Amino acid sequence: MPTPTLPDDAASLAPAQARALFRGGLRVPTAGISSGYAQANLIALPRDWAFDFLLFAQRNPKACPVLDVAENGRTGSPLFDGDLRTDLPAYRVYEHGRLAAETADATAHWRPDLVSFLIGCSFTFEAPLLEAGIPVRHIETGTNVAMYRTARPCRPAGRLSGPLVVSMRPIPADRVADAVRITSRYPAVHGAPLHVGDPAGLGIADLSRPDYGDPVEVRPGEVPVFWACGVTPQAAVAASAPEFAIGHAPGHMAVTDARDADYQVP
Repeated sequence: MPTPTLPDDAASLAPAQARALFRGGLRVPTAGISSGYAQANLIALPRDWAFDFLLFAQRNPKACPVLDVAENGRTGSPLFDGDLRTDLPAYRVYEHGRLAAETADATAHWRPDLVSFLIGCSFTFEAPLLEAGIPVRHIETGTNVAMYRTARPCRPAGRLSGPLVVSMRPIPADRVADAVRITSRYPAVHGAPLHVGDPAGLGIADLSRPDYGDPVEVRPGEVPVFWACGVTPQAAVAASAPEFAIGHAPGHMAVTDARDADYQVP
């Protein structure tokens, strides 16, 4: 069977339609897909690490806002009416903190003791940014969002520690305040930016060399704006070396059945 392709109207896909394409082998970043529906990061850890991660998320809510938890043995949830092993475009498999595999189907790697956490994703608030006329460069260019490990440590919890990861979007200088206002209304998907302007303030030396995703151009008159990123749990896995973990490939998210508006506050 040929690998499916992304339709021109990817923004109008229902979540179940998008998940079916990914299950069929489509492997693309999910920004702009199923507009109006929330997307989520995935981190699945052995049950004996689950409490450590819940505590890590509670102590680092900006980077790790937990939307849902699938208990060990479960591969779906009310938020994600699909199969967490197959219905994301790509996965990363970690063994003792090292990347052991990247795959479009995690079924062969899945373990019955894995507890799966769905973490809020900033792709969720990109539709409101676009509706306000604020450009989102990686959607414009059809590339992955740029993500960076920072010099800021997260608060450790139990056996877990690691650096904060951020995503970056270039925003026209005269629209930064609007971007802050719009995204602040979505605290469950990272909310307002953590940093605006000079990347050195986060310990980022070179915007053209992201740690995850693709570089994007910061044009004259634009300011780099940084949001907390749900790849932070994978950075903690790399730093803390649990025996095993599975996460999404950065930028290749779980498209959930929840609406963006479900996470909007007044």
